[in-house]
Amino acid sequence: MRTYTLALGATGRYFKLYGEAGLAIQKRILGHLVGYYAVEVGALNQVIHLWAYDNMEERARRRAALWADEGWLAYVAQVGGLVTKQENQILTPAPFFAVPAPA
Repeated sequence: MRTYTLALGATGRYFKLYGEAGLAIQKRILGHLVGYYAVEVGALNQVIHLWAYDNMEERARRRAALWADEGWLAYVAQVGGLVTKQENQILTPAPFFAVPAPA
């Protein structure tokens, strides 16, 4: 799970740029998008997205491929100034929970 804290008022612009340029690249390379959300209550100006991987090695391989992609680097150059903070958490599903199909 990754959480981005955005500059005040930047959520709409972030989603526009991501929808136009970032989403297709990440779905092609990272594969299994579980969810992408804006925070409405609590800590505001945050975007949270979840990607599923079979293991940490797959995650590392896919993320290395992402950062080697020229289209992704061009997208990051456009959107990077909107992100003020980034946090990662690795989540493990409970034994009774099946990870949803890719979004």
